[in-house]
Amino acid sequence: MIPIARPTEARLLEIVFPDHTNHLGTLFGGQALAWMDKAAFIAASRYARKVVVTARSEQVDFHVPVRKGQMVELIATIVSVGRTSMKVDVAMYTEDLITGERELCTRGTFTMIALDSDLKPTPVDSPA
Repeated sequence: MIPIARPTEARLLEIVFPDHTNHLGTLFGGQALAWMDKAAFIAASRYARKVVVTARSEQVDFHVPVRKGQMVELIATIVSVGRTSMKVDVAMYTEDLITGERELCTRGTFTMIALDSDLKPTPVDSPA
């Protein structure tokens, strides 16, 4: 059997619909954070092949507003691995579907912890 390299990246696409926006027609910050956490979860789960949970979200910078009708691409990348944790950088880009113009709108780092069947931290090095 050929060993399969652990994936270190996950990409998600979302469309910003009216229910994702505030009174100014821009993406709620909480919705952006939820999508970023989801991307981090997927990247960490695929890397560890274990149940993972979010332990920490570090500084999240909002650079430009995301408007209703725009698409966002979230790129989550494993940047470091500890004994039971993984640090995941998540960048969110906005894209205009008509012009194709892209811009970094948000970036943040999430720490994810691998858990065993008793929901206790477990080493990442031994994928199940």
